[in-house]
Amino acid sequence: MSEQTELPPGPDLAAGIAASALEAGGMLAGRVGREPVLLARRGDTWFAIGATCSHYGGPLAEGIMVGDTVRCPWHHACFDLRTGRALRGPALNDVACYRVARRDGMIHVDGVVAPPPPPAMQSDAPRRVVIVGGGAAGNAAAEMLRREGYDGSITMIDPDADAPCDRPNLSKDYLAGNAPEEWIPLHPPEFYAEHRIDIVRSAAERIDRSARQVMLDGGRALPYDALLLATGAEPVHLTMPTAGPVHYLRSLADSRALIRAAAGQRRAVVIGAGFIGLEVAASLRARGLEVHVVAPDEVPLGRLVGPELGAVVQREHERHGVVFHLGHKPAAIAAGCVTLEDGTELEADLVVVGVGVTPRMALARAAGLAEDHGVAVNEFLQTSDPCIYAAGDIARWPDPHSGQRIRVEHWVVAERQGQAAARNILGARAPFDAVPFFWSVHFELGITYSGHAESWDEVIVAGDLDRRDALLHYRAAGRTLATVTVAVVGADGAFVRDRQNLRAERAMEERRDPAEVVI
Repeated sequence: MSEQTELPPGPDLAAGIAASALEAGGMLAGRVGREPVLLARRGDTWFAIGATCSHYGGPLAEGIMVGDTVRCPWHHACFDLRTGRALRGPALNDVACYRVARRDGMIHVDGVVAPPPPPAMQSDAPRRVVIVGGGAAGNAAAEMLRREGYDGSITMIDPDADAPCDRPNLSKDYLAGNAPEEWIPLHPPEFYAEHRIDIVRSAAERIDRSARQVMLDGGRALPYDALLLATGAEPVHLTMPTAGPVHYLRSLADSRALIRAAAGQRRAVVIGAGFIGLEVAASLRARGLEVHVVAPDEVPLGRLVGPELGAVVQREHERHGVVFHLGHKPAAIAAGCVTLEDGTELEADLVVVGVGVTPRMALARAAGLAEDHGVAVNEFLQTSDPCIYAAGDIARWPDPHSGQRIRVEHWVVAERQGQAAARNILGARAPFDAVPFFWSVHFELGITYSGHAESWDEVIVAGDLDRRDALLHYRAAGRTLATVTVAVVGADGAFVRDRQNLRAERAMEERRDPAEVVI
């Protein structure tokens, strides 16, 4: 392989730029040697950190600056401009921090600054933390405990040999064949050994709250001083009898099996037109299969984003050859065929079911923890047992933005809840108040969603949905509950929409209505 000679775009920041070249509040992408570097100015204070997000490589200069932080335009990760530290998901890794010097009206950026040491652990911190679940919430919690200087024992229980992994990629680029498997683990195994995070490949069978122990399926008992339940969710299975293999997608093993099953096949039937079902449909089309989608809905995603945007997503899929059978349910699944309730028979070399997930509640329920369409938690993510926390797909919490108790099945929410739970386990007593966020990609169509709207009475659309370039506010009783941006991935206007969604998220954090402020 020949050595790459192309330099990152932007000025040579080591050689320096005029201080007047960047206004207060501005950001600039440049380079130091061959490394891309972000230069940011807040008043008369200058910062320089790595220019690409450590999550999926988003260009931080296209994001927004909030105080002494910068937010990635793609998936809303947040970094400390003073240290390069990743402050919240979906980014888990820090970026480099550089020295900045001002000389003779010029700004120069040179060597990397060593990261600050973690804070000292408080004397009253729990000595043993056990985390049940190695998904987004569990992994983020374990990492945050160490970032916060926790030096006690951390044990993560998960029977999945591939966890923790990048689950959103399993239905997107990895399934489509555009991402290699080495991208899927969140960290190499040595990361967990280095940070003294013990991963136990076992199932948690029971919680003994009085003895503060988690009982494993082999009879082993793990004592805890603080326990985090991050058991996640599992796919809803069809109740009808089936003949032949039917695939569900949740784990890396599921995605691998689906890739193997798709090899050399001609036609797939996807049952379900939610986000996962449609992402699977797009990925299988990328592998060259003919794809048919069966769902009882009138419009794909209609209950989640409304009929207008749902129709745009449907047209995007149809433009790429996906065939929809809407208003229908499967009546029978036999080897090589799916029969619909109206008698229509669809040839199927491959059947994938994506009709939603249900929270894994068995462990919490058997322990007698309070429930509310999930595990009921307070604003600190504590359950009815103050020594036990819950985060991710199982947690139902008081959301200050919607004014309701909600449970959300989104990767970024789970990561941020895991991080918040870890801080609160260490005594922070900081309410979880992050705005829910998720993203989805359908061929060239990118969707970003900030907030949470289970129902609405008005949708304000700015832009042109037919041209796949729009901003939507979902409102109820005169206030915005969620803001969605739609853009063609990689198009010139995509970053405009990305920044609008970031600003909408920020407006909700500040208790302002995104529809009533300029974003």
